[in-house]
Amino acid sequence: MENTKIALFKGKQIRKTLHNDEWWFVIVDVVQALTDSVNPTDYLNKLRKRDPELEKGYGQIVHPLPVPTEGGVQKMNCANTEGIFRIIQSIPSPKAEPFKRWLAKVGYERVQEIENPELAAKRTRMIYKLKGYSDDWIEKRMRGITIRQELTDEWDNRGAEKDRDYEILTAEISKASFGVTPSEYKKLKGLKRENLRDHMDDFELIFTMLGERSTTEIHRTEDSKGLKKLKDDAHAGGRIAGNARKELEKKLGRSIVSKKNYLDKPESNKEIR
Repeated sequence: MENTKIALFKGKQIRKTLHNDEWWFVIVDVVQALTDSVNPTDYLNKLRKRDPELEKGYGQIVHPLPVPTEGGVQKMNCANTEGIFRIIQSIPSPKAEPFKRWLAKVGYERVQEIENPELAAKRTRMIYKLKGYSDDWIEKRMRGITIRQELTDEWDNRGAEKDRDYEILTAEISKASFGVTPSEYKKLKGLKRENLRDHMDDFELIFTMLGERSTTEIHRTEDSKGLKKLKDDAHAGGRIAGNARKELEKKLGRSIVSKKNYLDKPESNKEIR
């Protein structure tokens, strides 16, 4: 399978496959890497018996997926990152301790961020800085995150359902703002699982913010409720950004919507290509 990759963990091969746009890992590979068991399947069965809660939810975190083996492609039990972490928590092995300590640290940091949201913003800025983004780009990206959060809060309070409705409304804004949906935009930029907005330049971020901020204000002004009205507002907000984009494109003589991305080099070390 062309979507299957090999992840190395301290010299151990852990097979993973892309399913529903996220990585799923072969469970017995992870167990063998962390325990050196000669029979990881048997070890896993005993592990489930020792952990009733893991056994209770095992069927919810495990999914049989086709994975290449020496004998050809076979269906093997896989779990996504969350599921793998849950299994690792039950493994009484010294090799699993670094994972457990890391999970505890991440959990502690998450509690800190809930109590003090500024910490989350600082950590996000640091991550972008380490990835090579410039300070100016980071400020626009952070402002865009705030505007997006305000918009989704409005959607949540006005009858939209997370994920499904959010995707519909976001696509409506994007289509009116740029002439393409987010999935089409990612394809244009040659992106796969990467975050689209992390590969936008200044103008793309600005018009994204304009479309979403306009939509938020229309919701509030018209006290919109229900998916149909929210969708109409999203189109109207996106059209405001789209009209501004078209005016700028006339002046510049070029399209704002492009294949440019940050896949090759850190943004601070180059002009976006």
